[in-house]
Amino acid sequence: MHWSMSMTHEEASPQDPTRFCAQLTAHRSLSRGQFHCLMVVFAGAVLVAGTAFFAIGAWPVALYLGIAALLTYCAFRLNFRAARHYEQLDLTPNSLTLTRVPASGPATAFRFNPYWVRFDLSHARSGHPQLSLTSHGRTLTFGAFLSDDEKLDFADAFAHELGRARDRRP
Repeated sequence: MHWSMSMTHEEASPQDPTRFCAQLTAHRSLSRGQFHCLMVVFAGAVLVAGTAFFAIGAWPVALYLGIAALLTYCAFRLNFRAARHYEQLDLTPNSLTLTRVPASGPATAFRFNPYWVRFDLSHARSGHPQLSLTSHGRTLTFGAFLSDDEKLDFADAFAHELGRARDRRP
């Protein structure tokens, strides 16, 4: 599961009335340590192969291998940079806030009244589930980077907590 959740129910204090907080992050298959290990092994293999090709006079192949290694490293770095993007939902008895934090740039917060917002799990034309919040004629789609199973799992948990917030609203 690539969304983390913390919940507080009746024990919420007046200083922190959050009843539900979920941080949605995209799945990444390599940790930073695994990335470094992969790059060391890959660079070693490129160095050995490049040296062998250079030794037999095929220096363009060695140059190509070096460029391929550099491009591979750059692609992974861009992927890790994009991994810093996340979305956070905070649900209190009187407010629902969706905060989008991009990989670079300022965060954007969207606030809704939990009593009036409609949470929807629909299926897009591609057949994949889509999460959205609708209020006052405006729809905000979120969690696009989650897998289908993660969206369904999150939808169950969030719909339950949104219903609880509506039921217990003062």
